Amino acid sequence: MNKFSHLSVLITIILGLGIAQLVMGLGRLIVLRGRIILYWPVVGWIGLLLVLHILTWWTMFFLREYTEWDFFVFLIVLLQPMLLYFLTALILSTFGSGESGVNIKKNYYANVRWFFGLFVLFLCVSLIKDLCLYGRLPGITNLTVHVIFIALGIAAVIIQREWYHVLLVPTSAVLIIIYIATLFPRLPT
Repeated sequence: MNKFSHLSVLITIILGLGIAQLVMGLGRLIVLRGRIILYWPVVGWIGLLLVLHILTWWTMFFLREYTEWDFFVFLIVLLQPMLLYFLTALILSTFGSGESGVNIKKNYYANVRWFFGLFVLFLCVSLIKDLCLYGRLPGITNLTVHVIFIALGIAAVIIQREWYHVLLVPTSAVLIIIYIATLFPRLPT
């Protein structure tokens, strides 16, 4: 077993817990559909977070040949899935109660600053991870997408208007699809 095979176990556990929470949250939405006030951007973010969890796991494969592991570098790498898990906890925070009339929209806006603050931190950690691992920022396309998402996330912390948050979901979905199709459509051989 190489070093990364050992280290990837903990990364996979955290990502798996986040994926399980997201899938369970979607299930709870279906079960509680008559007792909750649904807000589609939350459903959109659940889907996007699911894709980001899977994408994070997918891109971790690129670290299989990295050999200069130390504890600090591993903590930075581990912080990325941990932040995704925190984002999952925030977006799903009202789904566990089962009480009638839960207003998911109200909960979303109550947590929106924390959610997007952590989202921006997640993106910054992704960039810091490349600096720690390779001593440089990622390539220009990867960096550009990160900067766009950071700008959108900062704006989401500041702008509390519903129109922005409604438009942010499809905008983010398109950006993520382009990002994956451009940079990570296949695992390297």
